Amino acid sequence: MNQASAVRGPAVVFDDVSLRLGGQTVLEQVSFRIEPGALHCLVGPNGGGKTSLLRSLLGQMPHSGQIHLEGAATPLGYVPQSLDFDRNVPMTVNDVMALLGQRRPAFFGAGRRQRAVYAQALQRTGVGELGAQAFGSLSGGQRQRVLLAQALSPAPRLLLLDEPSAGIDESGVRLLEALVGELHASGVTVLWVNHDLQQVRRIAQSVTLINQRVLAHGPASLLDDLPGAAR
Repeated sequence: MNQASAVRGPAVVFDDVSLRLGGQTVLEQVSFRIEPGALHCLVGPNGGGKTSLLRSLLGQMPHSGQIHLEGAATPLGYVPQSLDFDRNVPMTVNDVMALLGQRRPAFFGAGRRQRAVYAQALQRTGVGELGAQAFGSLSGGQRQRVLLAQALSPAPRLLLLDEPSAGIDESGVRLLEALVGELHASGVTVLWVNHDLQQVRRIAQSVTLINQRVLAHGPASLLDDLPGAAR
């Protein structure tokens, strides 16, 4: 399916978003727009507010200003930097997939049709053989692949990624880029918090540079004009 004929994901609009935590300014008057169906990367220094902005969009952080979506945004997929998970909890990968994607009480487990969807998603992210394995025994890269699989179940209209390639080996990074590229080509709007500017140059359509405030916003080519300190 080419992007011209696909159903586009939503536009994402941040309007004068500010956030303070513990008396410290995290975000200050952040305003920009992500176009429908764009593959947009959010870049900037550590502590600059990128993850806080993403969590504000998810409704997880108290903020002033407005964040709104223009167009259908569900299903929504989200891949966090990591999952806060007790390795001693006896849950398999399949259990975690059912828990994260549950539409009914977790103790019922996933239905047969949903299990098939999860199995297909795990296969797409290269960990199809790990469904019965204890989630706590996985490597960091394997856990990230599982989190990516749950974000693809079902296929999202809006995909939010918070440095999902952290801890993933080179083959995993290539797979991640290919999957995100496929979703973007089908019209999904992608917002990707990313610290790897080489990767951003490879995959991004547009970018926003943020360090509490918006420092730059536009096509990915603007990265070539940034001073060395911003890179």
